[in-house]
Amino acid sequence: MLMRISPTATWMAIVVGFLTAQAGGDDGDWRRATEREAPIRTAMNDGASIHSTVTQVDRGSGTLPNDQGQVWREYDISPYTSRVTSTERPEQAVVDWILRETGTEVWFSQPLGILSASRDRLQVYHTPEMQRLVLDIVDRFVSSQADAHTFQLRLVSVGNPNWRTAALPLLRPVDVQAPGVEAWLLSKENAAVLIGQLRKRTDFRELNSPSMVVHNGQSHTLSNLTPKNYIRSVRMRQDVWPGHDMEMSQMQEGYSLQFSPLISLDGNSIDAVIKCQIDQIEKLVPVAVDVPSMAGGMQRVQIQVPQVVSWRLHERFRWPTNQVLLLGCGVVATPTGERMGPLGLPIPTIPGVPMPTSARVDALLFVESKGKADRSRVDPSRTASEATPGYHGRY
Repeated sequence: MLMRISPTATWMAIVVGFLTAQAGGDDGDWRRATEREAPIRTAMNDGASIHSTVTQVDRGSGTLPNDQGQVWREYDISPYTSRVTSTERPEQAVVDWILRETGTEVWFSQPLGILSASRDRLQVYHTPEMQRLVLDIVDRFVSSQADAHTFQLRLVSVGNPNWRTAALPLLRPVDVQAPGVEAWLLSKENAAVLIGQLRKRTDFRELNSPSMVVHNGQSHTLSNLTPKNYIRSVRMRQDVWPGHDMEMSQMQEGYSLQFSPLISLDGNSIDAVIKCQIDQIEKLVPVAVDVPSMAGGMQRVQIQVPQVVSWRLHERFRWPTNQVLLLGCGVVATPTGERMGPLGLPIPTIPGVPMPTSARVDALLFVESKGKADRSRVDPSRTASEATPGYHGRY
């Protein structure tokens, strides 16, 4: 049963507590008794309904604990944030990279830690060891290497993974955690040779190869998504009987690639988080559903259930700036969603003719650093598009 406590009754309880404490002669005892025994109440907008919380809350000691030697430090990040004009909150990239380097659990467990950033300052409360890790990351942002850099992300597909037979002598493998994904390093000269070999194949397709300007630590997103509409279900109408509406839905088919690079302090290596996803509707499976008809009885309508194939990659890599990172994503869905023929050529769409299930392709991603971008030629409207990630420092 919900009990309503009037303001008058509340004030009377406080007065009684005050008089009782005064009789004992200790004003501090009254305050502590009031905070301990009186529930915390929150009034609604109309002031009539008041409810009590069940959690016991106290003021604490009033000081930050430093049982493991935690210290407070403030870092000036304005030299970096003043250079980045492509996003409203460039300081978020600093926080994200600190979390990637330190892990998130150290800020939400013992010892007590605090990490907060404004446009110009980064405030950190943690142990001296953690402060050194934070300083290493912040230095990489505020140094001159934090200027915009040019990268080329070349996304290609090959119909058959047998390209590896002739290419393996050019490649040096690196460790990858994601299942089914391979990664190699190769010199820029060997990368050019490999691209030349692949272009001679009939099943080779170059899907995207932009040269993009990215501010150090920020994110750039490439995507090629096409909306696909289909009939998801049947919804019976309440205002008309018998009556129904065909419920439509939509899926995004294609690929999305997010690239977040961070150049080392000496400019000789790159740390990068690469997040890629591919979604493709292989076919729409028809399902017959019976619904009431206006003439009585039942009529049959058709809905569609999408048969989807998806692929995901979310990993961090480190490699020298004078080399090229090559990722082999394995035989996955076609990133563009096109249906491919036996010769690696796209099958044209013919009205009224159902499309065949698409063949799989070996998706490859070449990542190459082109060096610092010329400041005089950097156009903020063409720099990396900032995408707010759905994760917070887990990679």
